[in-house]
Amino acid sequence: MSKTFGELVNFKESKWKGLPTGIFFSMFVAVLLMVYLPDAKGVQGGYIRPNFLSILAITGIFGIFFGEIGDRIPVWNKYVGGGTVLVFFMGAIFGTYDLLPEAVLKSSKVFYNKQPVNFLELFIPALIVGSVLTVNRKTLLKSVSGYVPLILIGVLGATVGGALMGLIFGKTPLDIMMNYVLPIMGGGTGAGAIPMSEMWAAKTGGDPTEWFAFGISILTIANIIAIFTGALLKTLGERKPHLTGNGDLIISGDGEKEEDIDWGSVGANQQDFAAALFMTGVLFMFSHFSGVIWASWNMPFDIHRLAFLVIYVIILNVFDVVPTRLKAGAKNMQSFFSKYTIWVLMAVVGFTTNVNDIINALTVPNLAIATAIVLGATGAIMLVSKFFRFYAVEAAITAGLCMANRGGSGDIAVLGAADRMELISFGQISSRIGGAMMLIIGSIIFGLFA
Repeated sequence: MSKTFGELVNFKESKWKGLPTGIFFSMFVAVLLMVYLPDAKGVQGGYIRPNFLSILAITGIFGIFFGEIGDRIPVWNKYVGGGTVLVFFMGAIFGTYDLLPEAVLKSSKVFYNKQPVNFLELFIPALIVGSVLTVNRKTLLKSVSGYVPLILIGVLGATVGGALMGLIFGKTPLDIMMNYVLPIMGGGTGAGAIPMSEMWAAKTGGDPTEWFAFGISILTIANIIAIFTGALLKTLGERKPHLTGNGDLIISGDGEKEEDIDWGSVGANQQDFAAALFMTGVLFMFSHFSGVIWASWNMPFDIHRLAFLVIYVIILNVFDVVPTRLKAGAKNMQSFFSKYTIWVLMAVVGFTTNVNDIINALTVPNLAIATAIVLGATGAIMLVSKFFRFYAVEAAITAGLCMANRGGSGDIAVLGAADRMELISFGQISSRIGGAMMLIIGSIIFGLFA
């Protein structure tokens, strides 16, 4: 028993090996004290200053605690997603059932996705810039040219899979497409389900919340299925090495990978890291500006600011205008956020997820149809991925699962469970550009049949 406990609390075999166990548990106790100790007015958590650093520390300790446990639970760590998924579910339980003080939960939600803090808008741009800017230019061009068709094949597979399963439960293919495929494959909540509900209301004269209520429920189910499927695809890649590039999407010619720079040998330092972070902020501001201008032109569909960010970083890479040391700094920045803050993000994503929404939508038909849609998308993509020169596992994760989830946070959860966080840029192409394509498809379908 003592050996098992020792393995549980020992960080020597984890990415936190530089953190002494005694120091961690001292921080853990300090966080518990600050979170649950009532102040002079009797408010739990009242002594916590609700700023970026305090919430980062709380979610970091929460994430490390449950993440390390999840990475050590047999079966769970291989087939369900390990620590990343356990942090998400424990966060959802703590948030839904008010196991954390209201002050902490409120501050965490602001930290996660509210202005002006919005950790999500720091995390995702850092990963996009670091991953897209440092990928081999030839590889990048090959991936973009074949990736969008792959997304459409995934949508076709999702439609066929959902329609066939829907027939078993007496649902028409049109019902499946309008009420299941569109919300699931639509790019998430803010950029997908919400605008689609407005489109539906405009065509039918109904209340948009009527379509949205079911759409968000079925999307929530699909998001969880996509996370589990990501973990299963990770295991499939370990058992069938020929199906995976171990984080690389492109199959290079003659069985050889494109020659890449060893970024660790460049010798980037903290100055390069800081410069890359500042550059990321400037690019993000310009991308947001581009999104606002695009929306002002009243185009028939939106292009999200993160989609613009992907486009701009691709241009910088293709024209090779960023110095090597600055690229290496961007790579270090990406590695820092993807490796050491992923559990922070999973904690706050969990805090904002209502367990009851998942439970209420978990009927047998909904579960079966959502599963068929997710597996239909990933299965179709895996069948044709070799034709497009993509590895099957990575293609299914990015062009399939990152379409069938809740957008940015869903991409993080799926890629985290699949241990493929370096593919965040392609996940964002799926969620943003793929989501924009689904809005166009949804507008056409609602216009013709709603």
